[in-house]
Amino acid sequence: MQELKHGILIATEGIDGSGKTSLTKNLTHLLNKNHFPTIQTQQPGGTTLGKELRHILQTQTIPLCSKAEYLLFAADRAQHMHEVVNPALEEKKIVISDRMGDSSIIYQGYGRGLEIPVIYSINMWAMNNRQPNLVLYIKIDLQTAYDRLAKRGKEATAFEAQKELMENVIIAYEKMYANAPHVITIDGQQDETMLAQNAFEKVYAWMQQKNYIV
Repeated sequence: MQELKHGILIATEGIDGSGKTSLTKNLTHLLNKNHFPTIQTQQPGGTTLGKELRHILQTQTIPLCSKAEYLLFAADRAQHMHEVVNPALEEKKIVISDRMGDSSIIYQGYGRGLEIPVIYSINMWAMNNRQPNLVLYIKIDLQTAYDRLAKRGKEATAFEAQKELMENVIIAYEKMYANAPHVITIDGQQDETMLAQNAFEKVYAWMQQKNYIV
């Protein structure tokens, strides 16, 4: 088993249909295969409470105002950090989460028009002032994402169904991550296998550069 100097928190980010969930799963597999202690999780939905909140947020059969929507994400975030992320990091594991706090800055901040400084402040409080060490941003165009979502054969979530929101989200991701030193941008047009291999190579090189491996 590869030993790390401390736990590492990695978030995968991107629009719905970009391949985040597959990348989170496949990258976790590759890291474990190469003897790095790694766990896969998600926001929302990484805890029992999170699964209930995820259902409410994705279906929105109960109409939610933008503030209520965000605060449900924040509640999930707090429980997720307490129950899953912090314990794993204390055990010096790599945690790969399908979405984290940046998603709310993008979707509820830039997308819904809520105050971004307020979202950032609540995110930090909910996440015990911890940010991902690394973000893997999957860059993809909206049409390709929608084509993939259509092939999935499932009913669109409350977010996927709003094309204007999704268009704004792409612009926001590009703006937010343009010069961010902790973000690695990956071409989302690749197939799942190539995407994961590319991400693994970049993450491994990053860990070596940061001297995280014992």
